[in-house]
Amino acid sequence: MAGRATGCSVVLCPEGTVGGVVQRGGAPGTRETDLLRPENTVSVVHAVLLAGGSAFGLDAAGGVMRWLEGQHIGLDVGPARVPIVPAAVLFDLWLGDARIRPDAACGFAACTAASADPPAQGSVGAGLGATVGKLFGIQRAGKGGIGSASLRLGAFTVGALVAVNAIGDVLDEDGRPIAGARHVDGTGLVDSSRALLAGEGRAQMAAGMATTIGVVATDARLTKAQATQLAALAHHGLSRAISPLTAHDGDTLFALATGGVGRPGDLNVLGVLAAACVAGAIRNAVRVAKDPAAA
Repeated sequence: MAGRATGCSVVLCPEGTVGGVVQRGGAPGTRETDLLRPENTVSVVHAVLLAGGSAFGLDAAGGVMRWLEGQHIGLDVGPARVPIVPAAVLFDLWLGDARIRPDAACGFAACTAASADPPAQGSVGAGLGATVGKLFGIQRAGKGGIGSASLRLGAFTVGALVAVNAIGDVLDEDGRPIAGARHVDGTGLVDSSRALLAGEGRAQMAAGMATTIGVVATDARLTKAQATQLAALAHHGLSRAISPLTAHDGDTLFALATGGVGRPGDLNVLGVLAAACVAGAIRNAVRVAKDPAAA
């Protein structure tokens, strides 16, 4: 958004998309996650919003609903169509004017800009103000961002879009930090988990400092309960690519099943693909991220 590094990203869903969600961590900022619980009746999702701005950023969902309503998209409840727009936010209020955060106009604009092209990655959308490696404070943190990845196996495709705003570092495929907390002089990476185990970390971490949020999607046909299980399996990708994960990361992953292939897939196989995509999306986010002020 103009004036500060923050923004939002929207995934628009094909008709009939089934949604699920799993939220882990102690500091979530979410909307419509109760509706996605398997025991509740509504199963379809029309869009998913990822946003910066902490809890204030949930306002952007109103703009997504307004755009969808204008397209006559929503759950038919008789006198109106109500768009189902689950959302999750991350904390990016550290730098600049914290009064500037995603609002309804931002959500509406994100819908207008949405396309079927591969999503932009790095310092854009919900990842614009994201940071990683905050174990030693924001002054030594690195740049986070938003990333995507996809895999295809047989007839089925799974993809992930993840906004990375973790307390921990981001690790490569061999477990080495590629983004995160820097040394006091600003050069090189500390390896936060190793430093923490050596007694060098903070004695107290502030709640709400960080959250990694994202969406995994497949063209398999799944029930609402299966979509929820897919979201749970996708969370394994976080532990592969982020270390440490803490109780103050409000990590939330949504799962979407479009059913485009026309038949169900093996949930275990889809879960393996989803976890791999989440880990890949996290790494892609920080590999192309850059400081918006230096852009």
